[in-house]
Amino acid sequence: MERANHSVVSEFILLGLSKSQTLQILFFLGFSVVYAGIVLGNLLILVTVIFDSRLHTPMYFLLINLSCIDMSLASFATPKMIVDFLRKQKTIFWWGCYSQMFFMHLLGGSEMMLLVAMAIDRYVAICKPLHYMTIMSPRVLIWLLLSSYTVGFVHSSSQMAFMLNLPFCGPNVVDSFFCDLPLVIKLACKDTYLLQLLVIADSGLLSLVCFLLLLVSYTVIIYSVRHRAASGLAKAFSTLSAHITVVTLFFAPCVFIYVWPFSTYSVDKIFSVFYTIFTPLLNPIIYTLRNQEVKAAMKKIRTRHINSKHTL
Repeated sequence: MERANHSVVSEFILLGLSKSQTLQILFFLGFSVVYAGIVLGNLLILVTVIFDSRLHTPMYFLLINLSCIDMSLASFATPKMIVDFLRKQKTIFWWGCYSQMFFMHLLGGSEMMLLVAMAIDRYVAICKPLHYMTIMSPRVLIWLLLSSYTVGFVHSSSQMAFMLNLPFCGPNVVDSFFCDLPLVIKLACKDTYLLQLLVIADSGLLSLVCFLLLLVSYTVIIYSVRHRAASGLAKAFSTLSAHITVVTLFFAPCVFIYVWPFSTYSVDKIFSVFYTIFTPLLNPIIYTLRNQEVKAAMKKIRTRHINSKHTL
């Protein structure tokens, strides 16, 4: 997609999180550690699920895909943000800005739908346990996964369509640490009020639909198990707790970023950091701490690794 001929802006300036040199050094150190934690944490889940045959189930197939999306979501802007903490001039070329916006909405939309797929998986596992492996067949899993990425791609493409032929001929300062679509559209040399509403409506509609589907699925699960024995009910809630926590952490920032009408960007920056960095960090922690199977598998892999060292 080529930019319109009358666009003269070739790069954008990112203001980042702070202008304080001291804070930027602290941010550089802190976010470097956090990003390393994101990559290592999600890779640990991937390795654990792949090398432990007991985890070769539909739930963990979806979980490793969530880990892949989380690593990608944290990587579309975070490495550049970390490097920019050491730079005085934080610039990004137009194509780089466009790529950041595209991948943010692609990965965000895909993760929303993947969370819905995981909720469906939990519904089948809890409410129809005897038919779980039959219903959640490899064919169904592939269909759920492809549907998630397809929705993410369609959503991202529809968002990027709003950027076509927009003239950028003057201001090029983005008050954020990455190119956020609503902020970039405002820099166009024309009235973009309607486009801004469409962008928010597009993201808001997808978020609302996914959230309602998740709400309905969890409500049905809780309603279905309410008459079970206390032990069965406790197990169901224990299984759901990690998923509900992840869903809450993922959707809460979306609501504040795209729906809540803040007049300044300072709060939006905080939620953008949480959405793109801390949620991908917390997901592996939540699924590890709340999942006995994953913890047991990790312990088994660690023991096997230690024994192999002693053998050598």
